Amino acid sequence: MRKIISGSAISILSVVLLATACRKDFLETKPLAEISQLDVWNDPALAESFVNGIYNRLEQPLIKYSRSIFVDESQRRINKNAQDFNNCLLTPDKIPGWVGGNTDPYMYWDVLYASIRSCNLFFENISQVPDDGVLTDGKTFKERLTGEVHFLRAWYYFNLTNLYGGVPVITKVYQLTDSLTAPRDSYADCIKFIVDDCDMAASLLPLVQTGNNRGRATKGAALALKSKVLLFAASDLHNTTIFSDYPHPEFLGYTGGNRTERWQAAKDAAKAVIELGQYSLYKANPGAGEQVSDNFINMWLTTDNEEDIFVKYYIPSLTRYEQTMWLLNGPNGYHSQGNNTPIGNMVDAYEMADGTPFDWNDPVKAKEPYKNRDPRFYADILYEGAKWAKRPSDVIGIDPVGIIQVGKWIKWNNATGAEETVFGLDTPNGPIETNNSSATGYYCRKFLDPNLTGPYETNIQPYTYRYIRYAEVLMNYAEACLGLGQEEEARTYINMVRKRAGMPDITESGAALTARYRNERRVEFYNEDKRFFDVRRWAIGTEAYTDATKVNVEYRLNPDRTTATIPTITSQFLEKRSWNNKAYFFPIDRTEMDKNYKLIQNPGYN
Repeated sequence: MRKIISGSAISILSVVLLATACRKDFLETKPLAEISQLDVWNDPALAESFVNGIYNRLEQPLIKYSRSIFVDESQRRINKNAQDFNNCLLTPDKIPGWVGGNTDPYMYWDVLYASIRSCNLFFENISQVPDDGVLTDGKTFKERLTGEVHFLRAWYYFNLTNLYGGVPVITKVYQLTDSLTAPRDSYADCIKFIVDDCDMAASLLPLVQTGNNRGRATKGAALALKSKVLLFAASDLHNTTIFSDYPHPEFLGYTGGNRTERWQAAKDAAKAVIELGQYSLYKANPGAGEQVSDNFINMWLTTDNEEDIFVKYYIPSLTRYEQTMWLLNGPNGYHSQGNNTPIGNMVDAYEMADGTPFDWNDPVKAKEPYKNRDPRFYADILYEGAKWAKRPSDVIGIDPVGIIQVGKWIKWNNATGAEETVFGLDTPNGPIETNNSSATGYYCRKFLDPNLTGPYETNIQPYTYRYIRYAEVLMNYAEACLGLGQEEEARTYINMVRKRAGMPDITESGAALTARYRNERRVEFYNEDKRFFDVRRWAIGTEAYTDATKVNVEYRLNPDRTTATIPTITSQFLEKRSWNNKAYFFPIDRTEMDKNYKLIQNPGYN
């Protein structure tokens, strides 16, 4: 039995190599470096290892190029591919920046189907696996594994529908003698199939997984995934006529039925998770004087907490290089690389502490843009003047306190009789690292442990990545209420999340309430891989894919030739971004179209 952690899934090949390395019978007819399917399904440990392999193909969060760079959250320094993506230059031959290199290899047509094939292979063989009937967390071994694989298949099909719309629903393992062509199923049929898998998973899985099984799917995880699936299905993208001239609207969304019923199903699904009574918000009721920002920081630094529904544990000894968060995302003044840095548009979405929007056109707010903001701002964003972590040994003499420096100081040099510019430690022109840095004037603080000490390039931070947490379920419930016109109930659940954040209640109605909800979701789940698909299912591409902004931070020269102690901070253009409606769905790769003549391409792609 194994906890699901990064790098934990043992391949069948490696298992066999360990098992056969000492065998001396060179006349053995079965190759020693191979294992038969019969061996796998006759051994519970190997069967579980097979399932671990399916887990291990879950999308990889917080890798070198996070998906936040493909939406209005972040920018990846010197990444032309990401810029092309953000200008919707997608074709059946290329999804720029999405796969390959250090990006996520698990969110694409062929690899998602490879994972689904593994699920189907499991279902065809699980009956052969011996089971002693012993209950663990109230379920037998085979019940638990079967439930987990139903959950995983639902997960992978859900990712496919989010990227491509309706796809072929495959429930068998194809053999070489089979026809390898299959038509796309309707979006509605795909959603029904996914929901059925979630329901089956929920019926077979325990309420909790304890001991070494922590991190595996549970009943709550299956129900939470179901709530997310149904919420997406009820959303605008799948219930509108954006592509009115596309001859196959059934692949993109619903062509009939009752949308109110879809909203109600989404609400009921979220309610089922809430009524389990198994989860709650982490520090849901911060007391007077409590440091709310610290609550958010600590939530991501805990291994387990009451908000966790489906998580992935990262253990330093098993974590790959490309998942070294400090190295990849920390400020370059700490010898880190400054990847996935928040853009100004994202930072500006954080409200003032009194609940009013931040506005660069307000001279009071613009003068001190980092004062009196939403407490989550201070937990998520590193900005000029933010107190941060202890500097590495070769830098601490320059900055013994650990203050983020993304600006420049204009100083008067009496010796030369001219101005000179001194750049901050965390800038591209600073004295520490000139190759790695943020181009936006910000760094991401979320997920990073400030108590780690260098060298950050080798110090791998253990952390728990939360695929689904309870706040998302509450927000799903609120959004379904909005869809049903139940605004009072929606405000109640939105305000639960805001109360935990130390923010005042919202009181709006109508379109203004929807806008506040969407911004609340954007801020609460910053850099948690939610925004990319939220923008698409809400069909707000033109709103999200506008030109990205940065900040310029400058300590200007006073008339008396002294340097100002308070910086002048201005919002500036960073890079061009634009939208094309075709990007609501990915193109099916041309190689897949060539292999399967029954496939029909998504709209806008040739």
